[in-house]
Amino acid sequence: MNFFSRMSPWRAYKDLRAFLATRERYELRFLALAMAVTGCLVYAFVHDSHVEPEYKREIVYVEQWSADRTDAQIRAQQAIDAPIKAKRMAEMQAARDKQQAAFKRADDQLTRWGL
Repeated sequence: MNFFSRMSPWRAYKDLRAFLATRERYELRFLALAMAVTGCLVYAFVHDSHVEPEYKREIVYVEQWSADRTDAQIRAQQAIDAPIKAKRMAEMQAARDKQQAAFKRADDQLTRWGL
């Protein structure tokens, strides 16, 4: 631990200031430019790292039916569930078509660029 006892933030600051005082003006400008470019890249990676999930977790509960149901009761329940299922399937197809159109636009753009 004797090594770290000699470390001092104030001495490090004074040493950095003395080092920068011996540099030419254009070297300090390139230092600032390099720090700005690096900072922009780090900011872009941090900003882009947050991604919202594309899916919504949906819990499906299984309904329990009595074993002695008649065929008429089964058909009646299917008639009730059919519009709900059709609506869900239509929403899924619309989302699929929307994503497919976005990929098609991107592919067309890349084709125009010659890629």
